[in-house]
Amino acid sequence: MKAVTVLATGPLTTVQDLGRPGRGALGIGRSGAADRAAAALANRLLGNDPDAALLEVTLGGLVLRAEADLLVVTTGARCHGATAHNAPVPLAAGRELRLGGPATGLRTYVGLRGGIDVEPVLGSRSTDLLSGLGPPVVSVGDVLPVGHARQPLPDTELAPLADPPGGEVTVRVLPGPRRDWFADDAWTALTTRPWTVTAESNRIGLRLDGEPLRREREGELPSEGMVRGAVQVPPSGLPVLFLADAPVTGGYPVIGYVADVDVDRCAQLRPGQDLRLRS
Repeated sequence: MKAVTVLATGPLTTVQDLGRPGRGALGIGRSGAADRAAAALANRLLGNDPDAALLEVTLGGLVLRAEADLLVVTTGARCHGATAHNAPVPLAAGRELRLGGPATGLRTYVGLRGGIDVEPVLGSRSTDLLSGLGPPVVSVGDVLPVGHARQPLPDTELAPLADPPGGEVTVRVLPGPRRDWFADDAWTALTTRPWTVTAESNRIGLRLDGEPLRREREGELPSEGMVRGAVQVPPSGLPVLFLADAPVTGGYPVIGYVADVDVDRCAQLRPGQDLRLRS
């Protein structure tokens, strides 16, 4: 059987794919890989289908043993000891893949040719930490089956991409549907000051620390639809930037949206890093 055995997981390892789009009306979030670009690159380098499942590893620490001859690649945050970063390499039966901690970035994607072939839930193999849908969080001792690739291997042997930055990151933000709930000075503060990612951040969203934003309009807001990239402001005045496992609805005003192409970069931010939101 083509499979890998999990010998260590690091802080958090989950199975992810493209998620569950189009089910928001049923109360089901999309989920999927937090850094979609990095996950897509792994599947392209392996000749996998775009929706093939892979492993999302937070802050390294994963150890896998191959139970058959496999082809493996890592993308996203470059971990110490990873010889397969942005370049597929063989992993012979009985050999181990060991990921140390990344120097920069937060999430590493481990792709296997053929994809992780666990049982899908509602059409996806993604683990949604907010709803609990999908396969369980990867644990030591798990034996993860590997599927069979249907596409030929691409000619590309290496994707020469820069590693995620370790310093301040700047992304674009657009006004949200409740921009008018905030005074102009709050929008100016949001888009000119640095915000620090806190340790309470996860796949659901980044909690940001800084000077609280002042509302111009008080009162309750009926729950509204929520998507990845929304910047919501709870009563504390400290923004929350939603990521892959964002809730389907929320009752706090959304002051802005990070441009979708930039949200993946936010998924690589570590606690303590600064984020600037530019309009």
